[in-house]
Amino acid sequence: MRHLLSGDDPNQLARDAHYLNLLSRAKAGLIRNLGEILAEKKRLAGLARDKNEELAEIEKSQQRERAGLVEQQKKRQVVLARLSDRIKAQRREVDKLKRDEKRLGKLIEGLGRIVAKPKRVPQAQGPALRNERTPDASLSGGAFALLKGRLSLPTRGELANRFGTLRDEGGTKWKGVFIRAANGAEVKAIAPGRIVFADWLRGFGNLAIVDHGDGYLSVYGNNESLFKTVGQPVKAGEAIASVGNSGGNPETGLYFELRHLGQPLDPLKWVSLR
Repeated sequence: MRHLLSGDDPNQLARDAHYLNLLSRAKAGLIRNLGEILAEKKRLAGLARDKNEELAEIEKSQQRERAGLVEQQKKRQVVLARLSDRIKAQRREVDKLKRDEKRLGKLIEGLGRIVAKPKRVPQAQGPALRNERTPDASLSGGAFALLKGRLSLPTRGELANRFGTLRDEGGTKWKGVFIRAANGAEVKAIAPGRIVFADWLRGFGNLAIVDHGDGYLSVYGNNESLFKTVGQPVKAGEAIASVGNSGGNPETGLYFELRHLGQPLDPLKWVSLR
């Protein structure tokens, strides 16, 4: 009514209303487009944030891998240094073994002064790879030389090293046998006799030596503990020590020698393994 009474042109009013309607629609479309653009920007910002986090995680993973590689390189250098030291130690070990054997030889040479010269007897049967037979009280008397071929090794186990073969370290040969055996297993005297040495000796650990008369000695090394003292008599099959690795050997077992007037004998030519 206001427009009619004002005298304005009704057609112009209709055109203005139409234009205003179009303008309102255009503004609404623009606002809608701006909203869509804003939503897209938020979506893209989220994607960028996720990608940045992924890149950051990848960088952290690469840093950890680099740190791991550096640590492995350090460990490798340590291992190489240890190997170098081990090689040097093995080179020194040959001289040490020779000194140890010389020390034992001097000890037995000194002990041999108290025994008489023996008689020789024929050789016994050859060696076997494993021993299951141990000494007993049946060998109660008689000359030691007459027991050749009837003796038993002091403990059960596998013959890891044998008389006359080269040591792994090189340079020297075995003057006895090494019997792999369980830690704490009994070590028995192979024949009657008397303890003439029972103490620790470098290179041979807890060492017991039995004098069997007529210049014959039996040597038991690398023991965990010794049950007898110097001067005590022992019977055949009597436990005189327990198996160990006190001589510095990496394996648990018994190192056993037979000596005659200080000279080493092949123990497997004196024992029966059956």
